[in-house]
Amino acid sequence: MTSEIAGTVNEARLWRDNGWTARVIKNEDDEGWAVEMIKDGEPEPALVGPWTMGRDKKNPKPLDGAAFITLVKTAAEVIRRHEQQTQADHHKSVTVTAGSARITVKLDIVADEDDAHAMLSAFDAAGEELARVRVAAGFRLSAQSALAWIANDFRRPG
Repeated sequence: MTSEIAGTVNEARLWRDNGWTARVIKNEDDEGWAVEMIKDGEPEPALVGPWTMGRDKKNPKPLDGAAFITLVKTAAEVIRRHEQQTQADHHKSVTVTAGSARITVKLDIVADEDDAHAMLSAFDAAGEELARVRVAAGFRLSAQSALAWIANDFRRPG
């Protein structure tokens, strides 16, 4: 069964629709089958998982609409979680008390292949920026490093 209308493909081992491609492939780790989900424009699959054998126990079970919808939801969730983790890795924040002031210190990593760095910034309780300096991308933000930076009058950490 093949249907190819406006980029839509519905075949036993290949489905393409709504920006996603599901492809049933030979599982390299054993004699079974796997399915890979690729988001349009992405070089790597967002999800690769085992796929069910067909009735003959040699060939894969054909893809169908219900399986495709489930695979799209699962792959989209994998991408969402990865994006959340990347966001958490690149944007950190700690609030400390320096003297009698509550100061929030933020570290925002700029993941640039040619010029990776981070911006360290401090904000008072009202949200007003107190200082901003460029630091190495590997700078470790902690309560201790934030307090040391504040105590050093917000000079660029060495």
